[in-house]
Amino acid sequence: MQLGMVGLGKMGGNMVERLSRGGHRVSVFDLDPAVVQKVGSKEGATPTGSLEELVASLPAPRVVWVMVPAGDPTEATLQKLAGLVQPGDVLIDGGNSNYHDSKRRGADFAARGIHFIDAGTSGGVWGLEVGYCLMFGGSDEAVAIAEPIFRTLAPQDGYLHVGPVGAGHFTKMVHNGIEYGLLQAYAEGFEILHASEFPLDLQKVAGLWNHGSVVRSWLLELLERAYAAEGQDLEAIKGWVADSGEGRWTVQTAIDLNVPAPVITLSLLARFASRQEQSYGAQVIAALRNQFGGHAVKTAEPDAGKPA
Repeated sequence: MQLGMVGLGKMGGNMVERLSRGGHRVSVFDLDPAVVQKVGSKEGATPTGSLEELVASLPAPRVVWVMVPAGDPTEATLQKLAGLVQPGDVLIDGGNSNYHDSKRRGADFAARGIHFIDAGTSGGVWGLEVGYCLMFGGSDEAVAIAEPIFRTLAPQDGYLHVGPVGAGHFTKMVHNGIEYGLLQAYAEGFEILHASEFPLDLQKVAGLWNHGSVVRSWLLELLERAYAAEGQDLEAIKGWVADSGEGRWTVQTAIDLNVPAPVITLSLLARFASRQEQSYGAQVIAALRNQFGGHAVKTAEPDAGKPA
């Protein structure tokens, strides 16, 4: 089928290539003209210079997949597209939007006769070759129109219509919250191994645990690759870990639903801790231990922890 793809970063660009390989014709647009030309040069892809041009290139019912950063970029892009498409057309948000925003957008677009699908998309840079796991919300009618796209992007049994608009991004949010917990558990376990008295080869341990162990996973495969590339001390990698929002939303939703989620919550807080050059809270604890127990304190370097 023919569709439009807006946003040609690591995910969007690879998705265009996978769709093109699957026989789809994809009109592409990005704010960076050089990226448009690069991705648009692939067989089956057509570069466009604006959202107006992209929409005009598509037959009805038009299907446009948006793959831009969550928040204001997604909001602005979808609202502009909603003013360009026609009733019966389909807009798909494949980014990591907050499900509350997706529900609001779905209601807004439905009032204008426009279909909306919120498609939680997992697969990262590996999706081009192995496919993307897709969990999406929307009406049966909208999903029926877009299903050939999902079938091509996903591996076998790798996509699911999880419910109405909002359900897709809700499911992906929790998926990413679970990911936070898994990553933190592996991180803590391998730090204990790394600090131990034994001369362990952590690359081999990661490989070993993927053969019959109950903790085997794709993440362990990736860790084995990381150790092979970087060495087990990971000296070239700074332990600064970002978060893109889904972990925070998962924790807040757990609070709203009165669901205890200590592992996911603590894994999010561990990411915050990773960004501190020096922990003020730890300084307070050290000072208090010195005051009530006379415990020794380590003297900080001059200006340590202060911004340059």
